[in-house]
Amino acid sequence: MPLTAKKTRVVVIGVGAVGSTTAYTLLLRERMDELVLIDANNEKALGDALDMNHGLPFLGQSKVWAGTYEDCREADIIIITAGAAQRPGESRIDLLKRNVSIYESITTEVLKYNTDGILLIASNPVDIMSYFTWKKSGWPVNRIIGSGTLLDSARFRYLIGEKLQIDSRSVHAHIIGEHGDSELPLWSLANIAGTELSLSDEARTEIFSNTKDAAYQIIKAKGATYYAIALALDRICTAILHNEAAVLNVSTLLDDYHGVSGVYLGVPCIVDRNGVRDVLKLNISSDEKELLQQSAAKLKEIIASIAL
Repeated sequence: MPLTAKKTRVVVIGVGAVGSTTAYTLLLRERMDELVLIDANNEKALGDALDMNHGLPFLGQSKVWAGTYEDCREADIIIITAGAAQRPGESRIDLLKRNVSIYESITTEVLKYNTDGILLIASNPVDIMSYFTWKKSGWPVNRIIGSGTLLDSARFRYLIGEKLQIDSRSVHAHIIGEHGDSELPLWSLANIAGTELSLSDEARTEIFSNTKDAAYQIIKAKGATYYAIALALDRICTAILHNEAAVLNVSTLLDDYHGVSGVYLGVPCIVDRNGVRDVLKLNISSDEKELLQQSAAKLKEIIASIAL
């Protein structure tokens, strides 16, 4: 009797704007065999699953259904996007206390059924929520991944490309640190094919300001951000499921990273089937090191004020 390969399963917990768009993106790109949608509002999950199933004749053979936490048992990746929505003008850190109680109940349920998958965290403030999930789960740090500054770096590259009229895929540039107000641009390493960027100080200030404030601008305009973050989460899932060993700016627990330890922050990491395989220690400037340490100190202070 021929052996049947294990089907790949991705679970999305929370099918609001980010969760449903992420699920749809994964489905369109045929990333997995099975896609499970879980939400406190089960009717919403049922509706999304039904809507996506009606499109399967135009796609592949993926199976999509609204499930329960028990369906996490066979999951390769569990994406958590659930949580309170960010309000106009509200910082990601202000979301923390509203989201911690929601996250605690979700994590407790997931851990009943899955002990060897990968948890991909997208709820904001993502670095703190990732840290909280790691502490509660007791899992190896490589299998608790936050979306980190992957989206911020994409925004940064897009804006640099727009300014220089160069395809953003050819722009090599990083945002590291908190996914939020204390993030920092690594101008010292930004380049196009190894050449320095010909940008004035004024242009650099404008580009970084627009990068950092992008979410606020979008939320003010339409209430939420979800297209680009869905693509970022899809990219992380692809690196995991295809064992790519891709370098992505995800959030992971740092250990003596330019003097920073014991906190989740977004930095370039090698991501493969086991999650974060390694953290790349970039050769950054002394000013950038100081800003990174300030970002870490800010998050540590907030974490210390919450009983995790």
